[in-house]
Amino acid sequence: MFEMFHLSFMVQAFVAAVITGVLLSYLGVHVVGRGIVFVDLALGQISSLGVAFAAFIGSGATSIPLVFTLGGALLMSFINIRDKRLKQEAIIGILYAFTSHSRCSLYQKPLMAIRHTGSTLWKYIILSWSQITSVGIVAGGILLVQFAFFKKFFSLTESFENGVNHLIGIFNIWNFLFYISIGLAIVFAVKINGVIPVFSYLIIPSVSAIMLTKNKTGVLIIAMLISILGGFFGLNFSFHYDFPAAHLLLWCLVVFFCWLCV
Repeated sequence: MFEMFHLSFMVQAFVAAVITGVLLSYLGVHVVGRGIVFVDLALGQISSLGVAFAAFIGSGATSIPLVFTLGGALLMSFINIRDKRLKQEAIIGILYAFTSHSRCSLYQKPLMAIRHTGSTLWKYIILSWSQITSVGIVAGGILLVQFAFFKKFFSLTESFENGVNHLIGIFNIWNFLFYISIGLAIVFAVKINGVIPVFSYLIIPSVSAIMLTKNKTGVLIIAMLISILGGFFGLNFSFHYDFPAAHLLLWCLVVFFCWLCV
């Protein structure tokens, strides 16, 4: 079962899976609690739009996607729906549709758009330690802020769960920091994982954990454990059966979720 760790690139892939899985599953508890599960796909598309725009103008391959994603996160932090018939998810869905279409329109050749779309949805597991270190530093900084102001962030999430988010005002510093955290996490995680695996890490472990316990600390710990196990078994099956690791990661997480539902 542990033969894959004899290969250095599998070790690197597992370390990256643990870092991104732990970070995203933690943030996913807030995402699910707020009812904004579409936020990952939306920010992922915004990041991809930045990549497409950088390719279109021929520069800024790293900085432009980051600026686009942080700008999108800032915009989302101002969304405050007062009409009870609407949810934040509806506005985020519109943003997703707009950026998804805009990204494709920046590519002049259809085959180029198809190839780019596939590469952003799923990534390969060949990574460098410099990539992993960059993601690790970002993840460490985000988690440090989240844990330092643990009560503030969870108090805000509970206001969304209880339907009193209209009381937080148009701009709230903690809401702003939350979306910036999500934006940074996604833009770096998508670069090494792809949009679909990032979405899987963000949503499935947290939903699974919420089904098991109502204790906040317990939910966080269980969600992180599920993400680590999903990454381990996904990479393990990929190693033994020569199948794309990103797909197997998603399937393993779904299997955990289905098992918990029984």
